[in-house]
Amino acid sequence: MQVAQNIDAAGQFFSFEFFPPKDKSTWPRFMERAERLAGLNPQFASVTYGAGGTSHDNSLEICSMLKKDMGIDILAHLTCVGASEQSIDGFVSSLMECGVSDILALGGDGVADAEAKERSRFQHASDLVEYVDGKFSDVGIAVAGYPGGHPESPSLIHDLEFHNAKLAKGADFTMTQLFFDNRLYFDYVERLAGLGIKRPVIPGVLPIQSLSSLRRIMSLCGAGIPGGLYCGVEKAFEKGGDEAVMEFGFNFARKQISDLLDKGVPGVHIYSLNRAAMCERLIADLKGDGYFS
Repeated sequence: MQVAQNIDAAGQFFSFEFFPPKDKSTWPRFMERAERLAGLNPQFASVTYGAGGTSHDNSLEICSMLKKDMGIDILAHLTCVGASEQSIDGFVSSLMECGVSDILALGGDGVADAEAKERSRFQHASDLVEYVDGKFSDVGIAVAGYPGGHPESPSLIHDLEFHNAKLAKGADFTMTQLFFDNRLYFDYVERLAGLGIKRPVIPGVLPIQSLSSLRRIMSLCGAGIPGGLYCGVEKAFEKGGDEAVMEFGFNFARKQISDLLDKGVPGVHIYSLNRAAMCERLIADLKGDGYFS
């Protein structure tokens, strides 16, 4: 559990998320960008896993390549709804064989086989946490947190209580869904602390890189965006297209991350969208101001 063990001792850190391209013909370009980001010395990289396990083979291969070829500690996403114990065992065992011993336990969605979903013992991420913690004692486990509340939760209190249950079943730390208002994050951490939760909560930050990607991601994840921020992105696009949006997004992300770090977060997890230039510029700028020293 390299990631889970190391984040407590790391000091303030940064990390990245990658998603494996489905088309293997694009892998060389992806790996070139990943290598550039690996050169920035992130604390770890997370690697996504397709809904319902649709791209788990790609995810496993990418995890192995990043770990073995670039020496990055990996947090491998693992969705569980509709999965079998055999498939979970196989994926976790394969990860460990290539030196990866940390997972982000997720429920997931998009399971096409309704009967398999009903038969599965894994209905929620908490079921996966409990299973992996009981069977793979050397595996570190992170879980997702939702500062604005999970889209399917009837209330924020219910979401917090459910999250507390995930941690109680063996999770080591929390990685948050993206957010754009830091007050949501700090309120979320305070509420968790009120439930007695002291394990690290790592904020997830999305640098806005284009109007189209912002719209797509927001529709997929269900997270909210302040109206003023969205209007700012639209105005930037009207004035200068995606180049102006990227500059707007850089300035906003730079301010958001520095505010989080100034207020004592353990580290920041940056959703890279498999792009290097924005992340390179952000980290260089932040390091220039004395962060991540």
